[in-house]
Amino acid sequence: MMDLPTQNISFTDFKLVGFYSLGEWRPLLFIPFFLMFLLAITANSILIYLIKSQKSLHSPMYVLIGVMAVLDLIMPIFFVPNMLLSFLFNWSEISLTGCLIQMFGLHFIGTFQSTLLFWMALDRYFAICKPLHYHKYMEISNFLKFVVVPVMRNGLLIVTMVCLAGKLSFCVTNVIDHSFCEHMALVQLACGDISVNNIVGLLSAFLVTTVDFILITVSYVVIFSSVFKSGETHLKAINTCITHIIIMTLSLISALIAFLSYRIRNNISPSNRIVISIMYLLFPSCLHPLIYGWRTKEIRVTFLKFINNAKVFPLKN
Repeated sequence: MMDLPTQNISFTDFKLVGFYSLGEWRPLLFIPFFLMFLLAITANSILIYLIKSQKSLHSPMYVLIGVMAVLDLIMPIFFVPNMLLSFLFNWSEISLTGCLIQMFGLHFIGTFQSTLLFWMALDRYFAICKPLHYHKYMEISNFLKFVVVPVMRNGLLIVTMVCLAGKLSFCVTNVIDHSFCEHMALVQLACGDISVNNIVGLLSAFLVTTVDFILITVSYVVIFSSVFKSGETHLKAINTCITHIIIMTLSLISALIAFLSYRIRNNISPSNRIVISIMYLLFPSCLHPLIYGWRTKEIRVTFLKFINNAKVFPLKN
């Protein structure tokens, strides 16, 4: 009889209490995560400004890098400010609607980043393996053929996943042992059957992130083969591609571990699970400007000119 009232309750407000086990040390987490947030916002804003303001950087490859910077700028905004306020002031409340919006933003942008990396790999493939037809393939009308299907796939899966989560009744507890509304962090609090949610969540992980990773890897294998056959002409591309693969591999592994940790019995603590989630959500926003921005010669030269002009300009006044 004592359990009956709880079955009639469906929480509409939740508390995000990630890293709560750290106790009085928890507020100190504000410092590293604020610095990472500041790095992500500053670096990506500069990268967007450089690509937008310099006509020499308006080619397809740099436009794709600019789009990646926009995504890397938006991603931390969805969850880091709330997380920082929770660390500093213990403001942890979030509504179900706010949680679902945050969930959609995190997972849709995350899948979009994965798909964008595939488009960037295609750009490099056409530039290195099909140089005579590069501009033909990269025309908007032709390139959209590679864009429409992945975007529809991503949107359909993520919208389905979020809508199914929103239809659940939450009567177990309203405390989410996480720092943001990751899909399974919320769904596991439901009091009904969540098998469909589990399946859709796994499909989203494997049909988007894993498939994109496989396609990217295949593209780079073809690029490597072409580079080795052509000698040293495009040898510098190997170093860049290897860096891309390393970052993508780390992001993919951390994403899959985060998704599977809720579904497979394991000894991963809630705090470690949050760290793993941050590795595929926040770390890329900090690393991508360095990989796709600073390590790209044309962008690096443009940035250095921008800095030099900024130093000289006050002297002229």
